[in-house]
Amino acid sequence: MMYVLPDEKKEELRKPLGRVVKEIGKEEIKGKVVSVGDMVTMVLQKNGIIPDIAVVDYRIERKEYKGERFHAEEIIKVRNPAGMITRELWNAIATAYTKDKSILIEVEGEEDLAALPAIYLAPDNTTVIYGLPSKGMVVVEVGEEERKKVGNFLKEIEG
Repeated sequence: MMYVLPDEKKEELRKPLGRVVKEIGKEEIKGKVVSVGDMVTMVLQKNGIIPDIAVVDYRIERKEYKGERFHAEEIIKVRNPAGMITRELWNAIATAYTKDKSILIEVEGEEDLAALPAIYLAPDNTTVIYGLPSKGMVVVEVGEEERKKVGNFLKEIEG
């Protein structure tokens, strides 16, 4: 199973799946916290929020991220090309949800679509936060409706 994002679907992904914020405080987040992207992970940490699961590729808007490496109790390394969701990335996210410790998924390639499996596979009471370039961060409190929306999108881009 593999998902590939065709160009004509890119616009659809720019529609946020949750509320868009520039900043976020601890009190605004419920349940398990999943951050997708280096910028988001950095902002959360700066605000004292340590994600349960963080997906990073050490790049911010296509440029190399030169800051400190991120830390977690367990690190899963995967390869995932831009514009794709590989089985490897999907499985890493699925596995991370089963663990009871902080997980860092380091992507060699790009994590630009990782928010999709992160939302689709999320158990209830999970908040997924991903970056929306030049707009801020999208905060998704995952429920049935969010999973269904992402599931339908994934069906359309199944490779």
